[in-house]
Amino acid sequence: MAKPTGAICNLDCAYCFFLEKEKLYPESNFRMSDDVLKAYLKQYIQSQPRVAEIMVTWQGGEPTLMGLDFFKKATEYANQFKARGQRVSFAIQTNGVLLDDDWGKFLRIHRCLVGISIDGTELLHDTYRRDKGNKPTFKHVIAGLNILKKHRVETNILCTVSAANGDHPLEIYRYFRDELKAAYIQFIPVVDRDEAYSVRPKQWGDFLTTIFDKWVRQDVGKVFIPTFEAALANFYGVSAGICVFNETCGAALALEHNGDLYACDHYVDPEYLLGNITETPMPALVASEKQQAFGQAKKDDLPKFCQTCDVRFACHGECPKNRFAKTPDGEDGLNYLCEGYKAFFKHIDAPMKFMVNELQNQRSPASVMKLFN
Repeated sequence: MAKPTGAICNLDCAYCFFLEKEKLYPESNFRMSDDVLKAYLKQYIQSQPRVAEIMVTWQGGEPTLMGLDFFKKATEYANQFKARGQRVSFAIQTNGVLLDDDWGKFLRIHRCLVGISIDGTELLHDTYRRDKGNKPTFKHVIAGLNILKKHRVETNILCTVSAANGDHPLEIYRYFRDELKAAYIQFIPVVDRDEAYSVRPKQWGDFLTTIFDKWVRQDVGKVFIPTFEAALANFYGVSAGICVFNETCGAALALEHNGDLYACDHYVDPEYLLGNITETPMPALVASEKQQAFGQAKKDDLPKFCQTCDVRFACHGECPKNRFAKTPDGEDGLNYLCEGYKAFFKHIDAPMKFMVNELQNQRSPASVMKLFN
């Protein structure tokens, strides 16, 4: 994930873990230079010569603060560096506040995938997602979403689940599905060991379970929820496709605005700095012993309690950043959300196994909706 503005954002969401990363670069203007942009796209694209479609993902901070000209240059450079027959696609995660018709036209022309951050209905969203003046942002975000709809831009929703909205799963799900007509909804738990806004473990498990029970009866094959799709993959015995539910990690690196490459978006800290792509090529940094050890540690550092868990195959200890609780035996390294995940994965066991059987017999897993209705 490339962060062209670093940690700079036009919002001041209470739970944002990334805004404080601004302190890492006290003298910076937090704008990716033309040289870094070229180096990134060239190295990233040319390191995948046999890949038919390459996805470039922009995150932040808030990447739209760079302005349209930056992204126009990015598309031009990508076309220069790609091989014959290759296609370079772009995805951008945004709060949506700055989107207008010019953005809508550009995103549509270049077939960009846009992830827009919305935390539910207006009251739930505005609890924590405020601007720099502590003013609510919901209406501005919905205006941005309407721009995307107007220009028929492919759009996904990212919803962070916190203490504020974690008790309202069906209200949120129905709003996204029925009002916003969302077909792709990603739910991300807010976890900070020292803050009251973190979703509670049982609350998170109940949130997922409640939405799953609605989805498995009505929306399989219609609404895509990555956590459920990853669970199905793990039940099937293939890669989950999401780093937090894979056995190892280390493939979701974060590129800062100045070319610094970090082990992970959640580990943008000096000890996890791999190097700078203007000095060492990105493929070498990704393949370095330091990064390989980082990814393998997810598996190797699981406490014994997790190693013998009957839903380990589906969870794999989730994200290492959340492993700050103690096991019942007093061992360090238990995931803070363990209680919720264990309840969720056990709850979905029967429908998941049914869907796996359908897939193995070359039938649609959507038939599960008839069985569980």
